[in-house]
Amino acid sequence: MIRDAWTIAIETLSWMDMQKLSERLALARTVKQLSIKDPNAIRYAYGLVVETTRRRNLIDKFVNTVVAPKKISEYNLGVQSFLRLYVYQTRIAKNWGKINTQEASQIASLGRVILGWEPLRDVEPFLGFLLTRQLGPILKAASDVEAVSLRTFHPSWFVKYCYKLMGRDDAIAFLEGSVTPPPTYIRISTLKSTEETILQKLEAEGVKLEKVQPLKYTYKITEMKQPLNTLPSYKEGLFYIQDKASCFAAEAADPKPGNTVFDVCAAPSAKTTYLAQLMQSNGAIYSVDFSNRRLKVWKKETARMGIKIAQPVNADACITLPFDMQADLVILDPPCTSTGIFTKQPSAKWRLRPKSVEKMAAIQWKMIDSCAEKVAAGGALTYSTCSITVEENEMIIERFLKVHPEFALTEITPKIGLAGLRELTKCQRLYPHIHQSNGFFIAKLQKE
Repeated sequence: MIRDAWTIAIETLSWMDMQKLSERLALARTVKQLSIKDPNAIRYAYGLVVETTRRRNLIDKFVNTVVAPKKISEYNLGVQSFLRLYVYQTRIAKNWGKINTQEASQIASLGRVILGWEPLRDVEPFLGFLLTRQLGPILKAASDVEAVSLRTFHPSWFVKYCYKLMGRDDAIAFLEGSVTPPPTYIRISTLKSTEETILQKLEAEGVKLEKVQPLKYTYKITEMKQPLNTLPSYKEGLFYIQDKASCFAAEAADPKPGNTVFDVCAAPSAKTTYLAQLMQSNGAIYSVDFSNRRLKVWKKETARMGIKIAQPVNADACITLPFDMQADLVILDPPCTSTGIFTKQPSAKWRLRPKSVEKMAAIQWKMIDSCAEKVAAGGALTYSTCSITVEENEMIIERFLKVHPEFALTEITPKIGLAGLRELTKCQRLYPHIHQSNGFFIAKLQKE
C-alpha cells in the first residue's frame, strides 16, 4: 500500500507542476493512468499531496539551502516531487522534531524503486543533510514578509497584499488561520425526509453533529466513524457536504416558492440543491455553467438529492445569459482567485500572481454586467465569491452600482459575517480564522 501511495503522490505532484492541475484533477488522472484501485493507497496519497503542496514554498526554500548552488526547480519533475514529499514526511510531519533514520532510509529506497536509481543519484548525497538541517536559522535570516510567508505557507506577494488590506496583525491572524482547514459541514435536505428523522439516521450511522446558528439546516461534524460519502444517508441524498459560507449564500438570496431563479456558475450544484430546498420544490431554477465536465457532476448530484425543478444550461455568462425571460432572482458565484479557500485548494495559491486578481476581476465584471439585464423589476441579484480581495468584491460592486443605478445594495439576513470594506457595510465578509469557514464575500442587490 505504501509503495502504491508514494507512486501516486509523486506522479500527482508531477502532473500538477506540468499541467497546472488542481490536486483532485491530477490525482484522478494519475489513478487512471496507473490503474491503482486500492482506496487506502489513494486516500493516503491524496493526504501527502495536499499537505506537501500546502507548504511548498517552505519546503523549496529548505531544500534549496541544502542543494545550493543548484535549486530544486533544476531537477526533473519526479525528483522534485520526491524531494518535497521526503521533506514533508521526514521533517514537517514530525514537526521538525525527532529524526527517524529508519523511516528516511525506507523512503529513499521507495524513491529508487519508483523513479529508478539513475534519476536519484544526484540528490541522494543530500538526503542526510535534509534530515538534519535546522529550520530556525533559515527563518531568522529572512525578512519580515518572507518569514511570515514561510511560516504561514503563502506567496510573499499575497502576504504584502494582506498587510495592505488588513494591517499586519490582522493579516497574520488571517494567514495563520488559513493554514488549518475549517470544520466539515453538512446541510440537511428536507426534500426527502424530515430534519428530525435525518438527524436520527445520521446518529445511528455514527455521525455526531452540532447545529450552526442562525443558519436553517447547517450542521458541523464533530465526530464520524467513516467517510461521509460512504454513508447510506449520503447515497440517499439526505444531506449535502457544504461549507457554511456556501449555505449562507443560498439563505441570503432568500428564494421563495414559485420563484424563477437563474443560478449562474452553478456546478457542482451546492447552490442549486439548496435553492430548490428553500423553494420547497416549487418554481423553476435554470442552472448555468460553462463547463460540460462540471455539469456532468451537477446532473449526478441533483439526481442524488432528488431535485425536480432545476434545468442545466451550458452557456458562457461572460457573453450573455441565453434566456428571453427575466428572473425573480439571479445568483452569481463567478470563478475567482480562491484566496478564501487556500486551505482546501493549496495548489491555487502557487498558481496565482498579482496580475491574476485583475484578470479574474475582469471576468467577474463581464458576468455580473450580463446578469443585470436578466433581473426582473423588483427582483434581486446576489453576488458572492470565495475570495478576500477587494478587486473581486467591493470594487466590482462599486462599479456595478455606477453602471446600473436601478440597483441598490440591500441588507443581508442572516448576519453571520463582518461588514464589507470600502464603506459597503451591507455586504458581508467571512474569514477562516474568525468564522471557521471558507473566506467569503456576498452582496445582495435589489432592482427597483
